[in-house]
Amino acid sequence: MGATVDWLRTTTPGLLVLCGLAIAVLLFGIIKVKLEPFIALLLTGLGLALAAGLPVSKIVGTAIKSGDSLLETGFGGILGHIAVIIGLGTVLGAILERSGGADVLTGKLLGVFGEKGAPVAMGLLGLIFGIPVFFDIGIFVLAPLIYVAAKRGGRSLVLYAMPMLAGLSMTHAFLPPHPGPVALGGLLGVSLGWLIIMGFICGIPGFIAAGIVWGTYIGKRVQVEVPTEFLVRPEVEPAGKGEGPGTATDPETVRTEARPPAVGLIGGIIAIPLVLILGATFGTQWLDKSSRLLQVLTFLGTPAVALLIAVLVAFYLLGVRRGSSVQELSTLTAESLKPVGMLLLVVGAGAFFGKVISATGIGTALADTMSAAGLPVIVLAYIISCGLRIAQGSATVAIVTTGGIVAPLVTGHGYSQMAIALIAMAIAAGSIILSHVNDGGFWIISKYFNLTVKQTLQTWTVLETVLSVVSFAVAAVLFAIVG
Repeated sequence: MGATVDWLRTTTPGLLVLCGLAIAVLLFGIIKVKLEPFIALLLTGLGLALAAGLPVSKIVGTAIKSGDSLLETGFGGILGHIAVIIGLGTVLGAILERSGGADVLTGKLLGVFGEKGAPVAMGLLGLIFGIPVFFDIGIFVLAPLIYVAAKRGGRSLVLYAMPMLAGLSMTHAFLPPHPGPVALGGLLGVSLGWLIIMGFICGIPGFIAAGIVWGTYIGKRVQVEVPTEFLVRPEVEPAGKGEGPGTATDPETVRTEARPPAVGLIGGIIAIPLVLILGATFGTQWLDKSSRLLQVLTFLGTPAVALLIAVLVAFYLLGVRRGSSVQELSTLTAESLKPVGMLLLVVGAGAFFGKVISATGIGTALADTMSAAGLPVIVLAYIISCGLRIAQGSATVAIVTTGGIVAPLVTGHGYSQMAIALIAMAIAAGSIILSHVNDGGFWIISKYFNLTVKQTLQTWTVLETVLSVVSFAVAAVLFAIVG
């Protein structure tokens, strides 16, 4: 027994077995036992640390001091990096949605592309509006607009929905301030500026292939009607019926309908954090380190500061100037932040799990195995992420778990920021492959777009796989050039 334990803790095959068993237990807890990913990740991380023989003082600290423990540094390190960003990104998305920004963008895009180009317009709508808005919230907000466009065009709902979903999925997987890319920035030590650049470079070809090419192809072959009841916005009641947010008597609803914001204003607010973050990234490359301009760009381009500026601008231009009170904006902020808590706990627990993996030496063992097999790190990252995604369904869990496993193979190995960003893109691409019945998003899409399970597999599942494979292919080619 003692020899077996020593083999598991001290040899490369033993450490790999421990890692494999830990991941299997994690998936069993999430899939079969139906544990919340936060609880499953925390339990598995603690179990792996004990099984690997790590000292208790290193795992959880002591009764007097625990600040240096794996538990606190695992959670605190990543949450200190992403909590503010995700919170501000959520608030920005909420004010853009409440102001009627989605309706404005839809009308403008349909006006530019016309009825025949409506699917492309819907794809661009998902792409643009998906930058500041979480994936599921984007579906809730944009679905009624898709219904109207499909009814007006007289063609299958699939033809209009798939491009929009591809845009939302691409931004959610590859671009900050969404939780997956932001978490990867902290786990792999890569700037969000590089993640934005590589996210667009790798994600846009995938979006075109999945949303425009595949979406148009399958939209002509899977016929889905728009039910009459889908054309009524459930959150807006007829005048005189109901009170409060989302009803016709809500002052915010009245203001949105009476004075919709300009499309240039919506686009400008969405662009503010992207421009500021990219300004800091390029300034670091081009300006002298002692330059005062670089200090200004670095401060303004810090993701938290950039998003805070965008939120304040949105509060004033889309809120105060349009008649909203500070109290109304505070209520909107509080409501929008309610779903963020569990998301942050999952990301923190995933980072702790990765920290344990790193502390056990499994990362070094994986590096040795990979070198012997001749498997590039970017391919390994993609395969691990794909496996986790297919097995348990959550893209966020797949990203943070894979990031923790791959981090020891990346940090301190001389990779450039661009190369590390491409590895992050491979992880992100793997995290969205083959969405099926264990993915909550699968059922949201099935419900909101009147699809049977078979039709959802034919359309959405294939779309996600095309987006994943094409985006990874672009990342792999670029990595082969620069890595």
